Amino acid sequence: MHEMAITESLLRITLAEAAKAGATRVTALHIKMGAYADIVPTILREYFAIAARGTAAEGARVEIGRIPVTMRCRTCGWQGPVDKLHIRCGGCAGTDLQLLTGREFYLESLEAE
Repeated sequence: MHEMAITESLLRITLAEAAKAGATRVTALHIKMGAYADIVPTILREYFAIAARGTAAEGARVEIGRIPVTMRCRTCGWQGPVDKLHIRCGGCAGTDLQLLTGREFYLESLEAE
């Protein structure tokens, strides 16, 4: 249920940024989320709809763009995307990999009036 805490933080950031811009209504949030972010998008959207009731963000769309999992092989130096269920180096098929992208979660932009 960590989505609720994340949603509350997201709402605080959204409302603060909207206020800074002089907006009275937020119509959409654009979020970037890595495949390993451990956040369930449907739950995040549902919680946001509930948390935003009575605020300038009520009714805002929550759009989520995915960030793929990319890794670097510590053995051969290869870097690139990997299937998050079958993690192997694309160069040598090794498993000594360093995660480069895929755990991110951030508010990329807002649409507001």
